[in-house]
Amino acid sequence: MRVKITLPSLQQAKAYLEAGERRNPGGWVAHSVHVAEAAAAIAARHPRLDPQAARVLGLLHDIGRREGLTGMRHVLDGYRFLLREGFPDAARICLTHSFPIPDVYAGSSEWDCTPEELHFVQDYLDRTTFDEYDRLFQLCDSLALPTGFCLLEKRWVDVLIRYENFNRFTIPKWKAIFRIKSDFENTIGCSVYQLLPGVVENTFGF
Repeated sequence: MRVKITLPSLQQAKAYLEAGERRNPGGWVAHSVHVAEAAAAIAARHPRLDPQAARVLGLLHDIGRREGLTGMRHVLDGYRFLLREGFPDAARICLTHSFPIPDVYAGSSEWDCTPEELHFVQDYLDRTTFDEYDRLFQLCDSLALPTGFCLLEKRWVDVLIRYENFNRFTIPKWKAIFRIKSDFENTIGCSVYQLLPGVVENTFGF
């Protein structure tokens, strides 16, 4: 696990997100806010995670969406943007949050980038040992719709309907996220759902 991470301030993270929304309005912004809230709530009960850092990283995990309507390219666009801004730790989350299985083809949508860019992402994943922040966002990305918190399964079905990208990695990826959820719950001593208001209402629509 990284001993120290360097991040933008919460105010700066919000400014990046607001600027991104002006460039490319969409549900990704509300999703990012809910991911940030979920991550902060889990981190607040975790002995090795910082809630403020978790909130900042959550706000920025999908910041690559600022570049427009893209598929998996958004993870690379976010990485490059935050790296240019001088925040490699936040950039890292842009790349790792989509890959509980470290294979580029385990992403939820199609790749819309060059072969060289695809190779870069796979090489990055191969060289990265996931820590608890990486795992936190691999989990929290699946706990939030733009409308609020939900069961993992609700989010997964929503993504499948939108991208129609069921592949050989889909089930192993879901199993990996279940394992991450179990690991966090063993550490924090409760179900993650207990920390997320509105899960029942947002999942089942009442």
